[in-house]
This record gives sequence, structure tokens and C-alpha cells, in this order.
Amino acid sequence: MNDFRGLAEVSRVLLLGAVQNHPGSRLKELADEAGLHINTARDHLRVLVDEGFVYLQSESTGERGRPPMVYHPVDDPESNAAAAERIARAREHHEVLCRLAPGAELRPAALEELGDEAGDQFDLLYEHLDDSGMEPEPDAEDLRISLAPCPHYRMVGEDRAIACGIHAKIVRDLLSQVPGPLELDRLQPYVAESRCQILLRQRGCPDPDETSDPRPTEETDGPDPQ
Repeated sequence: MNDFRGLAEVSRVLLLGAVQNHPGSRLKELADEAGLHINTARDHLRVLVDEGFVYLQSESTGERGRPPMVYHPVDDPESNAAAAERIARAREHHEVLCRLAPGAELRPAALEELGDEAGDQFDLLYEHLDDSGMEPEPDAEDLRISLAPCPHYRMVGEDRAIACGIHAKIVRDLLSQVPGPLELDRLQPYVAESRCQILLRQRGCPDPDETSDPRPTEETDGPDPQ
């Protein structure tokens, strides 16, 4: 079981987007948002919970009886055991790679001055991208990761805003699950014919394009997908 399985169907991608856009929604509301039968939505949401992307929480209504359950995106590993396991796996994976390739550059050089917490954040993001089949290739110097187009982009089709927005929120939530200074700067789709790019930055650093480029930070223009 890995992230690729969790996002292997377009219905799950759309449901994850619905949870991201409307945290605290009930099952019926999310099913309607994604255009799915309630039983189908329940099964897909169960997979997203098992994969560590969303979590269930009881909603206090002040009424008698069993409280309804609502869904939230995971931004705290304590809310979902699978998310906590992913963090532990990422740390272990980095330690194994360091033993297998001592002296190798496994992280961008720019991480060195940001401390161990930034390294933990980077390892967690790399683990997600690798699990999801995106073939991540970190830059040797800068806080930049080249990756293959995400599976849910190809499934959603031509609506780049939906797919890139969902994946950008996943990246933000992942980085927030580990204390540290890194945050998403922007997600750039198709900077090359078959590669996308994630740019990270230190939290609190100004966006150099914020005043000059009105486009959403999740997207910049690039070659059209083939």
C-alpha cells in the first residue's frame, strides 16, 4: 500500500479535492461535490484515510444520539496513524541511503543552512513523490525537485487548475506535518515536455513574483502536455 494506490482513481482525486476545499464536510456533502453515489464515496474516502490523506472526526451538534462524522485533510500526523507512519518511513529511508552511499549528495546543498528539521521535511516530501511514482530528482544546489507529471493530473485531464491545486495542497499539508522552515513556493507543471517542478522556500521569505505576476503560484506557463 502506498500513495500511488491512494490516488490511483480519479474519483479519489476529486474527493480529496472536495475535502481540501470543504474541510469538515459530511459524507453525503462530499459525495454530491464529487458526483458520486454515497456508497462509492464512502469506499474511496476509506482508502484516503488508510493512505494518510484525510481523517475522520466526530462533529458536535449539541443534539442527542450518535454525532455525525466529518472529514478533514491531514495536516497533523497525530490525526492519522498512516501519516505518522509515512514520516517514520521517510526518516528511516534517508538513514538507509546515507549508510549505502556515504558522502553522496542526497539533499540540495541549500538545506544545509536550514537545519535538520528542514531535512526531515524534505525527506518526507521526497518519500511521497517517490511512492506516488513521480520519479523525483532533487536539484544538487537549490530547493527544487524535478518530477514526472503526477498520476492524478493525467487522470483529471485538461483541467490543470484542479489537478495542480490538489497536489499543491498535498505538498503544503505534508510539509506542515513536520516542524521546520520549508514551505511550498510554487508547483510548475510541464517545465519540460515530460517533467514538472516543485520549488520550495524558507517560510517567511517573500515571493519575488508576488507583485509582478498575478497568476496562481501553483501554475506557470510551460510546454503543453503531449
